[in-house]
This record gives sequence, C-alpha cells and structure tokens, in this order.
Amino acid sequence: MHDPLLVVTIDRLPAWILPAYGATWVAAPTIDRLAARGVVFDGVVATSDDPRDAARGLLARVAERQSAAIVTDDPRLTDGVCHGDVTVVPVASPRRQATDEPSSNLARLFAAAAAVVAEQRYDLVWCHAGSLGTSWDAPDEFREAYVDPDDPPPPAGAAVPDLAVTADTDPDLVTGLRHVFAGQVTLLDRCLARVVDAAGDRCTILVAGIRGMPLGLHGRLGPGSLPPYNEVVRLPVILVDRAARMAGQRYGGLVTPADLGETLAESLAGGVVSPHEPWQGRTLASLFADWSVAARDRVIVIGAEGVAVVTPAWHLIRLPHHEEAVLRLFAKPDDWFDLCDVANRCPTVVEDLRPLAEAAATGDRLQAWTAPLGAGMHPAE
Repeated sequence: MHDPLLVVTIDRLPAWILPAYGATWVAAPTIDRLAARGVVFDGVVATSDDPRDAARGLLARVAERQSAAIVTDDPRLTDGVCHGDVTVVPVASPRRQATDEPSSNLARLFAAAAAVVAEQRYDLVWCHAGSLGTSWDAPDEFREAYVDPDDPPPPAGAAVPDLAVTADTDPDLVTGLRHVFAGQVTLLDRCLARVVDAAGDRCTILVAGIRGMPLGLHGRLGPGSLPPYNEVVRLPVILVDRAARMAGQRYGGLVTPADLGETLAESLAGGVVSPHEPWQGRTLASLFADWSVAARDRVIVIGAEGVAVVTPAWHLIRLPHHEEAVLRLFAKPDDWFDLCDVANRCPTVVEDLRPLAEAAATGDRLQAWTAPLGAGMHPAE
C-alpha cells in the first residue's frame, strides 16, 4: 500500500478570500493550520474555467493508486475523474439556512469523509465539496460574525445569488452578500477540521480550490459565467507532506493543477513521470528535496468568455467581440484583483502577448504555450 493521501477539492473557493492568501478579515483557522504544516502555492492558475479540468489535473495520475474512496456532494463533477467507492452526500433541499452547524450541507459532507478516512482502508480518499456554488446555508452565527453594528443585516436564505452588478446595484446588497459568503467559508473551514483531524499525521493532505467565485468586481456576483479574471482562475492550494518536508513554505511560481497531480503521482505515490506537452503536468517534486524547480513562464487559460495569458508579471485577457477582440492587461503581482487595465499604457507588452492569446483563441495550443515571450515579461526584467 502507498502512503495514504487525502485530497479535498472545493468548487467556488477563490484564493483571495483566505487568510493564508492575505485576507485579514476572514477567519479560516483550519486552513491556516494546514498552511503552517505544508507548502502554500501562490501561483496556481486553472487552465480553463471548467472545474472538471482542474479536478482531472489534480487526480488523473493519482487515481492510478491501488484503492480509492470518493465522498462528494456533486457526483456529476467527480464522475469519470477517479474510480473508487463513492459516497454521495446530497445537498439538502429546500434551500434554507441550517439551524445549527451539524445540519449544514458542509458538515454532513465532511463528517462522512472523516468517517471514511478513519476506516484507514484506502490509499486515496477524495472529498469534493460543491455546495459553495449551490447553497449558502451557514447558520446566522457565521454570517453575523462579519457584520459591523452599522451594517444592514445580511440577506436571509440559502439561495446562492447570480446577479449583474452595475453602477445602479445597491452597494449594501453587494457588501451583505460578501459577508454571507465569508460566513460560508468560515463554516467550510470549521467542517474541514473534522476530516483533517481524522487524517492526523498519517496522510499527505492536499486542499485545493478548483474554481473561484465572482463577487462583484467585474460586473457579476454569483456562479454565472465570467471572463478568466483572477477571481475565477487563481486557485488556493496547500500541500501538506506526510513527512513534513518544507513545512511552512510558500512557492510563488506559476503552477497548473496538472503540475500538482504529477507531483503527487511521482513524489508521493511512486509513479513514473513520462514526457508531456507543455500544457500538461510537470512535476514539482524537487521542491520537497531542495526547493529547486524549473518555473513555468506562462499559463494559458481557455474559458467560455475569453482566453487569458498569465505570466509572472502580467495577466492579459482577450475578450471575444463580434468585430474585434478586446484586450485587457493587468500588472502582477500588485493588481491582484485585475482592477486597473493598463493595456493603453503598456502597448509593447500587449503586442508581445497578443499572438499567444490569438493562438489560444483559435485552438493552437502549441503556439500559445511555446512561442517565445518578449522582453519585460518577468518582474525582475
């Protein structure tokens, strides 16, 4: 039997809302504890806005293990990604807030996953939570923790909003919904503690978001479609090595979910790495030996509402248009939320990255992933 592995994936969990990624106003002590025990990956970028692609990248190679168990509240996402014994914990309906923590959707899911981990029967336990995108049912105590005395009360109910945010949208509504989501994240963190405690120090643990959640920064609040902005495609990932190698470290290089899957397969599951195309996984196993790895110079994102070229210094988004594509450019790492479009001020960078975006939009992945980058693509240059 291989060393046991626990993988927890969460749909609609963006990196920016977690304290391990700089959010000082949201409480997530379980995730903080994992960050102290493992490696925090700051530069994980999804290669599409389809969460199944991120899940396959993380698990396709690891799924070659001898035995696996899947515990999920969204079997449509997990189907075909990994084969094993499946436990489905359906999201409760009707969509109303839970009266207490144990009756919430997340608590029921993670309690079932903790029970499976405690059995110690499987090489791999994969727990997938999808309810952040379908039910915000945290009890009032979780929501109220984020409401100041002068704030209006947060919206009631467990329905997840999906609304266009314009200049006419009530800012109190946007603030209230962000507070509700923060409460849901804190509930997630509280429930996650059960399965993490069940794993103890027997397992290598990977906790990862597989798609972000728009919260009003780019004209949409909720799980509706959005171009590949950072809030959707930048993913939180923490990897806790069972042997406690590189505990408490951060890796800032660009990484794809498939890179992490390849790392788990080679370094932690005893797999053999074979050559891959640039858009497929490349192992980061050397990080756990001597912190050396050949960093990616780009990640190409292909989404339903556009494509993106992400480098260490820039995030270019190509928005399709019926006449001519619109290009937007954001400087990294300073503009984390993609709020200041500098395309007009940095025309040389736009022209350097435009061919890659055009290649991605037309399906030429090889050109998009391998064409030489121009000067100034890295912060040190």
